[in-house]
Amino acid sequence: MEFDKDLDARGLHCPLPILRTKKALAEMQSGQVLRIAATDPGSVRDFQAFAKQTGNTLLLQMEVDQDFVFFMKRK
Repeated sequence: MEFDKDLDARGLHCPLPILRTKKALAEMQSGQVLRIAATDPGSVRDFQAFAKQTGNTLLLQMEVDQDFVFFMKRK
């Protein structure tokens, strides 16, 4: 999947992946896609909740090796 910006949140624990995502999305234009890589297992439910609360779209989430990868589209 194509993306406009990449965020490495690996090694960070809740709530840092969400906080860094929020900051990165604020710097992006509406409709752009952010790719986030995280290692915190709790990030799966955190990103689902974050998308619901903020109106940003969680396009895809997958697990690659030990990483959780998310693609989020800015509202």
